[in-house]
Amino acid sequence: MKKKTIWIVLTGIILVLLVFCIVRYSYVYAYGTKAGVLNTFQNKGVMFKTWEGIIIQSGFKANVESNVFEFSVTDSKLAETLQRNSGKEVNLHYKRYFGTLPWRGMSTYIVDSIYEVRGTGGETTISPK
Repeated sequence: MKKKTIWIVLTGIILVLLVFCIVRYSYVYAYGTKAGVLNTFQNKGVMFKTWEGIIIQSGFKANVESNVFEFSVTDSKLAETLQRNSGKEVNLHYKRYFGTLPWRGMSTYIVDSIYEVRGTGGETTISPK
């Protein structure tokens, strides 16, 4: 009887941990767009090299700092496009997760497409996924 109870409790704990991990790392709980000037975009990391970027949004926060949006990119073609457009105004589509994974990036915001790039050289519209 004790062995059966122990197995039921262990199975329950494993199932709860599995559901927690799935929700924390796979469930997209928000998505949307952010627009601003692409300030920084770099490939960084020690064990896992990930693409990380920052856009500066227009407007100011209450403490007179500029609004920054830090994000990660998992698609290498998208990363190449963003790298070529550093310093230009971009409109990005993102997905937000509860937690980060080392191979997905350092941010909970994962950019998955570019809606628009504006700046020198005319306007470019890039269709989203």
